[in-house]
Amino acid sequence: MEKFPSPPFERQSQPMPGATDRMKPLPDHGENTYKGSGRLAGKKAIITGGDSGIGRAVAIAYAREGADVLIAYLDEHEDAKATQALVEEAGRKAVLVAGDIQTAAHCRHIVETAIRELGGIDILVNNAAHQASFKSIEGITEEEWELTFRVNIHAMFYLTKAAVPHMQPGSSIINTTSINADSPNPTLLAYATTKGAIQNFTAGLSQLLAEKGIRANAVAPGPIWTPLIPSTLPEESVTNFGKQVPMKRPGQPVELASTYVMLADPMSSYVSGATIAVTGGKPIL
Repeated sequence: MEKFPSPPFERQSQPMPGATDRMKPLPDHGENTYKGSGRLAGKKAIITGGDSGIGRAVAIAYAREGADVLIAYLDEHEDAKATQALVEEAGRKAVLVAGDIQTAAHCRHIVETAIRELGGIDILVNNAAHQASFKSIEGITEEEWELTFRVNIHAMFYLTKAAVPHMQPGSSIINTTSINADSPNPTLLAYATTKGAIQNFTAGLSQLLAEKGIRANAVAPGPIWTPLIPSTLPEESVTNFGKQVPMKRPGQPVELASTYVMLADPMSSYVSGATIAVTGGKPIL
C-alpha cells in the first residue's frame, strides 16, 4: 500500500484560495498512479473547482476513464492550465471556464459552454466551495455568511437546474459535501452549515430526478490535503492537519477519485441518494 504523508507538516499559510505548487508536501492527485479502464468512455463531465485539490484528482481520473471534461474555476489560471494539460495527456478534451459561480448567469454559461464545446452533459460534479475559519460568531460578517451560501449551495442549485434539461437517463450528479455535515467544526460554522444543506439537497434531488433516470449522490470527504487548507486554516491547524481521524493523517485528493468514478459509472445505476464517506476511518452514521 502506498504510504501517504502524515503530520506534523511544515508551518505554512497562503492567501485565499491557495495554490497547489506552494504546498509542502505537494498533494497527490493521481498524476503518476491513477490507471483508467474505460469506465466512463465517451462521457462528458462538468467539474466545478476542477483546477486543484479534489477537483483536479477527479478530472485526471475521469479523463483516464475516457471522459471529456469542462473545468470550471474562479481565477486560479495556472492551476487550471496544469489540470487541463493532465487531461489532454490522457487523450481527452479539456475546456476551461473561469468565473464566479455565485451568479446564476455564470452557472448557465458553464452549462451552455459544455453543450457547445463537449456536445452534452452526462456527469455534473458540484465540487467548488468557499470556507473560512472564525473563532466566534461575532467574527462572521453578514457578507461572509452570504458568500459561503452563494458559492457552496446556491451555485449547486443554479448549475443543477441548468444542466438537468440536457441530461439523458443514466446521467449522474455528484455533490461534494463534507464530514462537517455530520460532525461540524465550530470554527467553520458557515461552511459546515452549507455542507449539511448539500447533503439534504442531494437526498431530495435524488428523489425528484428518479423518474428522469438521473442519479444524484454526495461524497463526504474528511480532512483532505488541498490548497484550501493552508489558505483558510490557522498555521497550527495546518501543522497537525488530519491527526484527528483514526488514520492519523489527511487524505490525498487521489484517494477520493475512485469514489467519484464509481458514482459516475453507469454500472452504479441503483446508487442514488447516497452519501459516501471518505474520512480516514471516522464514521458518518
